[in-house]
Amino acid sequence: MIEVIGDRINPGFKATRALVEASDLAGLQALAVKQVEAGAVALDFTIGPRGKSDPGFLAEAIKAAQAAVNVPLCFDYPDIAVQRVCLEAYAADKTPIINSLAETRWEMTELLKIRPCRVMLMASERLEDGVGRPNKTCEEIASTGKRAALRLMREHGLAAVDILIDVSVSALVADTVGLNRAALEAIGRLGSDGELGGIHISGGLTNIGQQLPPKAADGSDLKRQLERAFVTLAAPLGFDTVLGTPWHSFAPLPEDNAVLAQFRRILELSGTDAMRAVRKLYRPG
Repeated sequence: MIEVIGDRINPGFKATRALVEASDLAGLQALAVKQVEAGAVALDFTIGPRGKSDPGFLAEAIKAAQAAVNVPLCFDYPDIAVQRVCLEAYAADKTPIINSLAETRWEMTELLKIRPCRVMLMASERLEDGVGRPNKTCEEIASTGKRAALRLMREHGLAAVDILIDVSVSALVADTVGLNRAALEAIGRLGSDGELGGIHISGGLTNIGQQLPPKAADGSDLKRQLERAFVTLAAPLGFDTVLGTPWHSFAPLPEDNAVLAQFRRILELSGTDAMRAVRKLYRPG
């Protein structure tokens, strides 16, 4: 069963940015409630750069969200100082989630001394010879995710169920090198690894339809179907947690769905061939 971590408390969304800029705590509370009522089991939480420049408002916003809903918050900041503010403001009995820990930011494990936390672990980047490098292949994503997850369990005492490996879903319109193909292959590798039993595998699905038209060639909703197409292929491999919009459906698409069929074709391609195949998603004929 797919669980959803609501992603709407993020100023990357225009409506949320307006709430943050206006210091509209009641509006942020209403957005939190809407996501939970739509089925979110946790809420990703970031107020963007203001979280660093205005830690007082960040703490207020966290307390307001906690007063409105009774689900864990997932603090989406790669900055240890901002994460510290988040965790110190958090007072709910639901275990919070530290989002954006990575091999390249391993100092963030110091946050685990503040209170028990779950961890969203980014498998999209690795530390190699002291240098951060992006992961682009199945082997790179899967080996980084496994290595870091085992380290969290062995060195920091986390249980497998408290770790979410984020494989990073890429915008299809710019994926000329098969990043989504690599992500799906890595999900299969991680999901079948006996040493990682109980671990969760996640990804942010809002990215996949970025910069694409809203409608598919047949007039149906393209971006939502792409989200479902990814889940249709990923869930049987072990993908179980979506970072996304809770009122979107993440149910599997039927096998005869046109967007799913074209998505499968795109995954087999690279370069300009992949881009031509992407255009066929929304251009009739």
